Amino acid sequence: MKKQSQKSKVRNVLVTGCSSGIGLRATDMLQARGFNVVATVRQAEDKVMLEKRNIKVVLMDLADESSINQGFEQALKLLNGRLDGLFNNAAFGQPGAVEDLSRQALREQFETNVFGTQQLTNLAIAQMRKQGFGRIVYNSSVLGFVSMAYRGAYNASKYAIEGLADTLRLELADTNISVSLIEPGPITSQFRANAFARYQQHIDINSSAHFETYEAMEARLQKSGPAAPFTLPPDAVVEKCLHAFEAARPKIRYYVTFPTYLFAVLKRLLPVRALDWFLRKVSDSEKRA
Repeated sequence: MKKQSQKSKVRNVLVTGCSSGIGLRATDMLQARGFNVVATVRQAEDKVMLEKRNIKVVLMDLADESSINQGFEQALKLLNGRLDGLFNNAAFGQPGAVEDLSRQALREQFETNVFGTQQLTNLAIAQMRKQGFGRIVYNSSVLGFVSMAYRGAYNASKYAIEGLADTLRLELADTNISVSLIEPGPITSQFRANAFARYQQHIDINSSAHFETYEAMEARLQKSGPAAPFTLPPDAVVEKCLHAFEAARPKIRYYVTFPTYLFAVLKRLLPVRALDWFLRKVSDSEKRA
C-alpha cells in the first residue's frame, strides 16, 4: 500500500443510510471534525431533516440501480468532483429462520446490503483511481464472521460484504485506496424496528415450525431500549470510522462492543462444534428474554 501523501487527506466523504442511528451520528460527527460530508437517505422527509442540520444530502435507494447512479453523480457534484472517503453504512436486517425465508426476502436483503452497496463502492473506486487516493469503509457486523440463529439473511449478507472487502483489499494493494471493515455488535439504533417491519412482511408465523421461537423474537424486536447486553451508542462505531479516515495507516478490521471481541477470540480458539454450542446457548437466552 502506498503511503498517504500530505495532499491525499480525507476531506470529502459520502455516508450512506443517514436517516437515523449510526449514519446520522456519522454525518454530525464527521462534519464537526471538519469533513465535507454528503449523506444519503431514501425518503424526502429525511432529506429535509438533514438539510436543517446543514448537511448536504442526496436521495439514494441502494435497492435501485438507477437511484445509485444518479445519487452518486449528484453527490460528486456537491463534493466538487472529488471523493476521498466512502462510509458504506446503509443496511437492514431480515429476521427469520432460513427455512422460512422466501426467495424474495433473500433478494431484498442482498439488493440493499450487498448488490447496491457494492455498486456504489465500484463507482467510488473508479473516482478514487482517477484521484490516486481514497478510503473505503464498510460497516459490517460481528455477524459477518459468526452466525446467529434466526438472522440467516443478514448473516449471509454481511459474510458476503466481508468477502468482497477482503478481495478488494488484495486487488487494490498496488493503489493508494484502502479498504476497512467495522464489525459492531449491539448498537443503539432503529435497526430492530426496521427488522420487525421486514419480519412482519416476509415471515408466515402460523405455518412455521419455529412458531414458539418467533413469539420470543417479536417481544425482543419490539422491546424499547437496549435488547442485548453490552449495547453501545452509535458514536462507538463512528469513532472507528474517523480513525479509518484519519489514520496514516487505517486498520483492516475494527471491532466494536465486547461481543465482537469475544466472538473473534472464540472463533480462533474453539473447534467449530464448540463454537456452535456456545452460539446456540446465546440464541436460547434470547428466547427467554
